Amino acid sequence: MTKTLSFAAVHLTVAFSVAYLLTGSWVASSAVALVEPCVNTVAYHFHERAWSRWSVVNRASMTQAARMT
Repeated sequence: MTKTLSFAAVHLTVAFSVAYLLTGSWVASSAVALVEPCVNTVAYHFHERAWSRWSVVNRASMTQAARMT
């Protein structure tokens, strides 16, 4: 969870900076910086979980395939 929170902090800073450079608006930049990284952080968390599961399944199928040869 620490990695996810660290990622969120970096993403928040980048999202605000890019949105401000594109819009020149503190209000719009703040809205983008608060909403987009929160959604992205949740998506990242589930991506990590899915990736871990896929890795376990993939390793198991590779081990089983190796036993059959």
